[in-house]
Amino acid sequence: MNSKLSSKEIVKEIVSNKEVKSIVFVGCGASKADLYPAKYFLDQNANQLRVSHFTANEFNYATPRSVDEHTVVISASLGGTTPETVQANAVAKEKGATVISLTRSVDSPLTKDADYVIYHRFSENYAAKLEKTGFCLQLAVELLNQIEGYADYDKMMAGFSKIYDLSQVSAENARLQAKQFAERFKDEKVIYVMSSGATHEVAYSSSICLLMEMQWINSGTFHAGEFFHGPFEITDKNVPFILLMNDGRTRAIDARALTFLDRFDAKTEVVDALDWGLSAEIDKEVLDYFNPFVITAVFRVYAEELAKARQHPLTKRRYMWKLEY
Repeated sequence: MNSKLSSKEIVKEIVSNKEVKSIVFVGCGASKADLYPAKYFLDQNANQLRVSHFTANEFNYATPRSVDEHTVVISASLGGTTPETVQANAVAKEKGATVISLTRSVDSPLTKDADYVIYHRFSENYAAKLEKTGFCLQLAVELLNQIEGYADYDKMMAGFSKIYDLSQVSAENARLQAKQFAERFKDEKVIYVMSSGATHEVAYSSSICLLMEMQWINSGTFHAGEFFHGPFEITDKNVPFILLMNDGRTRAIDARALTFLDRFDAKTEVVDALDWGLSAEIDKEVLDYFNPFVITAVFRVYAEELAKARQHPLTKRRYMWKLEY
């Protein structure tokens, strides 16, 4: 296990020793969602690399036949103890894959079967909470650039140099809007969340983690592009929706959904990357991949204020960490 190398050095070492044909991202819950922007980036830009994204236990029980010595598996677990993801590392190693793991916990179980470990921060501030997503995306950029070549590599690197500070400032400036949201939504029994593009699984994790897990609020999530293929039938006056709105190529998808929500006076909260100056800081060619950073940071503040308004701490659980399951 090597935890001293940068993303660039890790990838250089891997590709000098083997031909990489596939990249597999594996995690659970929010950690799975944190890997999605990297998966999305490769889907958009890779010509030859095979890319997939799994919840860990599906990877364990239904391991793709393609996982072999030509595969890089990138796994993540915040505390490094998620049993399903720890097992996924072992499964990947048994198949001959190279394993890179992301965690904040030094020498945690997740590191046991990892060839490389990247440690990230989390609790220090809002920017730190984005490092898992960012470091994984950097790995994806390096893999693409070193295997196939990537014309916008320098623009991505410039984006990484700016996005953490921008996201931190955005979160710090979101408190008033977050308080207003919390007052409007604190008594809702169900809240729907949607987005598109690289932010699709930010909507997913916001729904299953911040609302269902941490607030015990019933929630549903779906891609904004799927809104008109089923979910829009529940739209009505005062039905609560959260729309995480992207800047960049998929903005038209989010805007179409918002137009419909407004048409029927749904109770809608929009967290819009455009409001926080993303396109003023990031080149348009790579803008799409940085939406999740600003939106994640801002919506974390929304979740904090919702917890205060409901007098239900984000740390409160009924089952997680308390029962065997």
